[in-house]
Amino acid sequence: MRKQYYEYRHVVGFEETNLVGSVHNVYYTRWQGRCREMFLLEHAPGVLDELSDDLELRPIESECEHLAEVSAFDEVAIRMRLKELTQTQIGFAFDVVRVREGVEDLIARCRERVACLRGANGTATPAQVPPQLASALSAFAVAPTTQPRGSGTGGRA
Repeated sequence: MRKQYYEYRHVVGFEETNLVGSVHNVYYTRWQGRCREMFLLEHAPGVLDELSDDLELRPIESECEHLAEVSAFDEVAIRMRLKELTQTQIGFAFDVVRVREGVEDLIARCRERVACLRGANGTATPAQVPPQLASALSAFAVAPTTQPRGSGTGGRA
């Protein structure tokens, strides 16, 4: 069965933790960025050429709900899904899962919105999501939730 997410694995290092041993918040954002980079490398390598030209994928919103602590030398899986795709923006959903002795624990749920921009020297303007990227992401889209249907009365009681 095909996974409904793209996964990047990471082992937490000491430099990513604070004095009490838990991970600094900024590293969740860095892991998400690394996950996106590896996705591009594996599934949309043509976009990497555009990034070295004038394309920019700029995060414009980010939030993270922390559910459990993670410490140095924990292995985490960052699981990325496409939440929303517009002409110029991409909404991502990330689950951060601790993997320990075959047991997986959800430690954070994160969301991020990225804008596609083109231009240089501070003149970047909104741009269309590259077709190769949109196509690659579609395989990892969050399944839409279905609303319960009425009893055939068109929603009227």
